[in-house]
Amino acid sequence: SDLWWETHIYTQTTLCFFAGPSGANGQGNILLLRHPKLEEETQYLFTDGQLHEFNWFKERYGSWFLGDYVCEDGSVYYCTLVDPIFILLPLFEAARMSNGKDLGKFRQLDEILYIEGYPGYQHLMSIAGKHMELVCEVKEVANMKFFRLDDSKVLTWLCCKVHSIKEAISKLGKNYAAQGERELLKEAVQIIRENLKDEPWLTVLCKKLQLDINEINDMAKTNNTSFCADSSPVPAPARPSEGSVGNGSAKSSKGRPAKKLKPEVGSKNIKDMFRRVTRSGT
Repeated sequence: SDLWWETHIYTQTTLCFFAGPSGANGQGNILLLRHPKLEEETQYLFTDGQLHEFNWFKERYGSWFLGDYVCEDGSVYYCTLVDPIFILLPLFEAARMSNGKDLGKFRQLDEILYIEGYPGYQHLMSIAGKHMELVCEVKEVANMKFFRLDDSKVLTWLCCKVHSIKEAISKLGKNYAAQGERELLKEAVQIIRENLKDEPWLTVLCKKLQLDINEINDMAKTNNTSFCADSSPVPAPARPSEGSVGNGSAKSSKGRPAKKLKPEVGSKNIKDMFRRVTRSGT
């Protein structure tokens, strides 16, 4: 849909927004999961059957005007869609318990998604099956489905992802369109690698696409050091608290309403500040 709604979550120091298609109910949950590459505790937003990752962006100079209040910290958290397969891939890889030539065991979803200390994975039960069928061998016994990760299916899925991203990149502008096929392929793999461990998947993918994994990793380091503004995933404790969100409201992990910003006592309307500046001629 071309129509989007936007929800803002205000706390004392944080501005966070996410967008979804029109008609969405605007309700969601912030889940604490493991990052698929870094294995760190990371929070994700699950809303309307879609999973989003939180990112943090801050320009060198900037502030936010929130009504009559000026938020000095100009940083912003924003949510972008992430394919659940990336998040679930490490769980399914561990669950099959493969060893050498042994392809491993078939397991049910509730077994695979039960991770001690991470109840957030249970929220993904409703979508995990249909997504993981793309990369798993599935057997059905007595109306129960059992899953086992399939290496060849994973590689096929990764290649499809890379080529889809490559096509999207080529349409971003003249600079990208002018790049050769191999350079676009490298750009696409760099995006994929943010949610993919080097072993085994990134190594296997680069081998399949005839790319040098060391070159891909070196390019990523160069891009990170040359970017003038800060834009990155942030550690879980710094993100909005785990809990429910919806339509401009937020709850903390203990269920209490999040505190809203309050104007400073005796503060003036921001419009008046600009009028004074204009009249004074400065």
